[in-house]
Amino acid sequence: MDMQLAGKRVLVTGGSKGIGLACAESFAREGCDIVLSARDAAALATAADKVRALAQVRVETLAADLSRVEERERLHAAFPDIDVLVNNAGAIPSGRLQDISIQRWQEAWSLKVFGYIHLCQLYLPAMEARKAGAVVNIIGMAGRSPKAGYICGGAGNASLIAFTQALGAATQANGVKVVGINPAVTKTDRMITQARVNAKLKFGDEERWAETITGLPFNRPIESSEIADLAVFLASPRGVYVNGTVVDVDGGGMWRA
Repeated sequence: MDMQLAGKRVLVTGGSKGIGLACAESFAREGCDIVLSARDAAALATAADKVRALAQVRVETLAADLSRVEERERLHAAFPDIDVLVNNAGAIPSGRLQDISIQRWQEAWSLKVFGYIHLCQLYLPAMEARKAGAVVNIIGMAGRSPKAGYICGGAGNASLIAFTQALGAATQANGVKVVGINPAVTKTDRMITQARVNAKLKFGDEERWAETITGLPFNRPIESSEIADLAVFLASPRGVYVNGTVVDVDGGGMWRA
């Protein structure tokens, strides 16, 4: 199916690995030019080479710490003309309220929560002026079903769900759509990092991390490519009427006993 995205320019934050890299690959297959941003310049270069190997598209990178206001502004100044913004950069830690200092809480929200909000502030005016564009916020199922063991992430994700819904309801008047995706457990390096924290809390032994990710729907975690392909559809003209909503991708796990 042609997603009618060929020639569009797509910015993916947190694009050096995991869901971000998978999104870059899926958009590239549709003929989109790609801009990747993440902290690690070497990892970005490797990711860019992977994307170029898939499709004859332009791939550009900018290494930046997107938890900082000035770095987000630098990214926007370098690449002001974006058709699709995929907000994906985030590293909110697992842990209970007493496990996470307020400084760490603020650092985590500076990257994901305020990072998403600020990049929308930066990129939406141009999209609305030309009456075309899309924002896809990669959020997380913890915003739907928060748990005390991931309280910082659950609270942050819940705020981004509300933000996405409210913003999409408004921007459609100017031809711009804003949507979100809530992945459940997805097979990435971050999945293992989070599982180690959960195992330490539950068993006192982080090496038992695999025991914390059993019993999943379909007996497996989500593939990053599954989230990426959904992001492409949601950003495309094919999915134009799916707007101001956040799609839960959890295999129905939220409703299991």
